[in-house]
Amino acid sequence: MCRRTLTQKLLFPGVGAFGTAMQALADKGYLEPLRKYIASGKPYMGICVGMQALFEGSDESPGVPGLGIVPARVGRFSRTDASRKRRKAVPHIGWSLVQAPASDDAAAAAYGLQKDEHYYFVHSYRVAYEPHLAEWALGTTQYGDETFVSVVQHQNIFATQFHPEKSGAAGLTVLDAWLRQTAPHPPSARTFAARSEYAMPTRRIVACLDVRSNDQGDLVVTKGESYDVRERSSGAGGDVRNMGKPVELAQRYYAEGADEVTFLNITSFRNWALGDQPMLTLLQRAAETIFVPLTIGGGIRDFTDPDGTVHPALDVAHAYFRAGADKVSIGSEAVYAVEKLLERCAALGAGPDPGAAPDAALHNDTGIEQISRMYGSQAVVVSIDPKRVYIDDGRVPPEHVASLVSGADERPGRSGQAQWWYACTVKGGRETRDIDVVQLARGVERLGAGELLINSIDRDGSNAGFDTQLVDLVRSSVAVSVIASSGAGHPGHFAEVFAPRDAAGGASIEAALAAGIFHRREVSIGEVKEALARDKHSVRQSKATEPR
Repeated sequence: MCRRTLTQKLLFPGVGAFGTAMQALADKGYLEPLRKYIASGKPYMGICVGMQALFEGSDESPGVPGLGIVPARVGRFSRTDASRKRRKAVPHIGWSLVQAPASDDAAAAAYGLQKDEHYYFVHSYRVAYEPHLAEWALGTTQYGDETFVSVVQHQNIFATQFHPEKSGAAGLTVLDAWLRQTAPHPPSARTFAARSEYAMPTRRIVACLDVRSNDQGDLVVTKGESYDVRERSSGAGGDVRNMGKPVELAQRYYAEGADEVTFLNITSFRNWALGDQPMLTLLQRAAETIFVPLTIGGGIRDFTDPDGTVHPALDVAHAYFRAGADKVSIGSEAVYAVEKLLERCAALGAGPDPGAAPDAALHNDTGIEQISRMYGSQAVVVSIDPKRVYIDDGRVPPEHVASLVSGADERPGRSGQAQWWYACTVKGGRETRDIDVVQLARGVERLGAGELLINSIDRDGSNAGFDTQLVDLVRSSVAVSVIASSGAGHPGHFAEVFAPRDAAGGASIEAALAAGIFHRREVSIGEVKEALARDKHSVRQSKATEPR
């Protein structure tokens, strides 16, 4: 009976660009069968682009029609909030509340929606809520001062803009409720309470696992100090520092309330990613039991295998997404891509700011461009590994003035004030390039990255706190989501980095990442969230339990 019931339901999940999804349906001959299926009255559920496909079209892909079932169009989020005249990050990435109709609590409950639970969103485009959509909308969500449709329910159609499969127990409850539905909820006149003036997602706490093979060939989680992951010893080099097994640690963090889990393959620059079956298997195993977003980093670049076959970075991303990743993190290749972008800008006579690069400088020949075009910018994270370059002679390279800051001299044996700029590195921090963090951040945003992970070689493993000057520099330079990393030693460091500061234009970052303090149980994720809540930061503290 269960098997027959499941075959009577159609689930259209989705990660990717609107045009890519609709073109794939057309190419495979699925468009008309899909329309006929929905018209038949059988249950349909769409997730993310699977919801947006129901509408007439999207500004993401002008000229590409949607299914045209819901009378509205998908538009892009504004990068500024008119009410506060403040920039906000686009894509909208994070955990937000869903407001159900004040007049139809029963329908919301029938589909497992809970008013105090946060759900995971990751999208640049949305359907602005308008009164004529009342009969279609079962939930709305607010991002800044924009209110958009986050849940559609009309007769046999149910769809969510958020990802229930990545929303922890609360999201699994929604999926379970839909699967158990035997008849659609009857239509009713729906009204929504007045929106608040301003609402933002919760502060995200990301648990990071640096993964590599130890000297015995086993995959282990490790943690370094200034990127050195070997135990200190009197010899030439100690053993790789072993913090535990990757999947088991990730499962622990999920249970403790991590909002995301990131796996970084820190020796991937030596290996061929498509041949790295242990990492793919690790990701598959993690995705089976961890229902929050998973990011995988390392090795996402073009490869040439021994027989001369070229595999583009997009192929590597495909493999990781199929294995269970939600986002891919690109490191060294992003530096090389922006260096190439700067060269093209110079050849075209354009200015030195890669963030303002003309279209003629974009050739769609980088992994960032290709992956974001296929899966959307929200699927591409760029991991930046900067280090301080102190200015002792007063001479600042003119091309790096935008990255110049001043503050306390943190070099061993030094004191007083100093000036420095942030140079970006490649190969796990082993090689410094002549490109600064502002150039890189703005360049990858122009290429299509939707999120930036800001590490700090100087603060890595120090427990001295995040480098807020570095974070503020990046936050004030880009309009995409920013994750702070490196240096967290206690819960107060998270509250500090989330506080809006004038140096960042009054805007706050969206997420903070830590590794070692969580691995060693010096601080728990729950303790971090409790401290943030005491400081009036919004955090996800789910009370939902996974359905059986």
